[in-house]
Amino acid sequence: MPTVLIIDDNPAVATALDLLFSLHDIDTVAAQSPDEGLARLRRGDIDLVVQDMNFHADTTSGDEGVALFHAIRGQEPDLPVILLTAWTHLESAVDLVKAGAADYLGKPWDDRRLLATVNNLLELSEARRELARHRGAERRRRDALSGGHDLRGVVYADPASERLLSLACQVARSELPVLITGPNGAGKEKIAEIVHANSMVKDGPFVALNCGAIPGELIEAELFGAEAGAYTGAGKARGGKFEAADGGTLFLDEIGNLPAAGQMKLLRVLETGRFARLGGNRERQVRVRVVSATNADLPAMIRDGRFREDLYYRLNAVELKLAPLSERPDDILPLARHFLPEGRRLSADAERALLRHAWPGNVRELRNVVQRAALLSANRDIRADALGLPPVPVPMVSPPSAVDEPDRAAIEAALARHGGVLAQAAQELGLSRQALYRRLDRLGIRRD
Repeated sequence: MPTVLIIDDNPAVATALDLLFSLHDIDTVAAQSPDEGLARLRRGDIDLVVQDMNFHADTTSGDEGVALFHAIRGQEPDLPVILLTAWTHLESAVDLVKAGAADYLGKPWDDRRLLATVNNLLELSEARRELARHRGAERRRRDALSGGHDLRGVVYADPASERLLSLACQVARSELPVLITGPNGAGKEKIAEIVHANSMVKDGPFVALNCGAIPGELIEAELFGAEAGAYTGAGKARGGKFEAADGGTLFLDEIGNLPAAGQMKLLRVLETGRFARLGGNRERQVRVRVVSATNADLPAMIRDGRFREDLYYRLNAVELKLAPLSERPDDILPLARHFLPEGRRLSADAERALLRHAWPGNVRELRNVVQRAALLSANRDIRADALGLPPVPVPMVSPPSAVDEPDRAAIEAALARHGGVLAQAAQELGLSRQALYRRLDRLGIRRD
């Protein structure tokens, strides 16, 4: 049960509030002086303070209440405080509200208004504690992840990115081929670097080949090398990427662009570790960890006969799915700040604009937008108009109706977005916390 500390020199006030709050499952403790109240506060387990502004019969200035409020703030910066006033001039109380007090009420107070204020503040206080616990757990997980693995300087803050990085580090220690899927510009090569940096072959070379950037007739030569005269212009023998990556990792980006002949030869290398250069007969043996990536729908390509099914299953021993930037919004601002030159920063309106944009080009687009804005903006603080982002259309909002009650999918999505913090999910859904509890119970959704 939440606990409210009442600091008032009139015992009748504490008695009345204790009776009122006890009827609504709220505990109270009382103190009759600022010193006694502060001492009780130091013992902990206080969720909210209701304090008087004067503590002697011959004082009406409110100075004692002002001093008490600032002393409470010094001990508990985030603790909600409600002020009780008993005089006509409320300037001091208004000033304290501007300084962070939650509300002020005149004596005699209105029970309904006081209860509504207290309940709202207690809900917010509990939400803040839940959020603090959640963030603390996140921080501990991230510290453990970065402390035990080489993340290659990756910048992230979104839980989806944390889960992917944790899985990448976990599978890195095996020798299984890894397939990284995700849209263009999302950072697939960085994930491949992390897999290599935490693998058993981390001391070996990391070699990358973009299969979509090489003409189809030359990909085989790039992968496996070519003997002199193997094709027009091949004046001398040269090794390919597999030889260069021997004892390390070969990263094959846009693997869906590999032609049929190259697919067949790649499958054989994955199965045997052996291959021959283009135009040659001598087989060579290599030990290479293959990590591939694609933004294509490989199962659809298999159905269309454009990609070998047996090669797909060889490459896809473990799949790492990299979400688009729009689905990991907590990464946007940390990445944007990382891309800024030293000494530059984003204004509040620029940060809001970045968060509203859909980022179809993902991390690559974000980097280009931020770096261009930094180049063209003369101000230290980069404003939204310097980003050059298109305006966000304002959606049509339908009036609420009884049929707009959130369904299971909407509730689960809101809980996921807010890390399971019920008060925040309820606020997004337009429900009271109690109403959200009832829906969770009715739909069989676990509260944890």
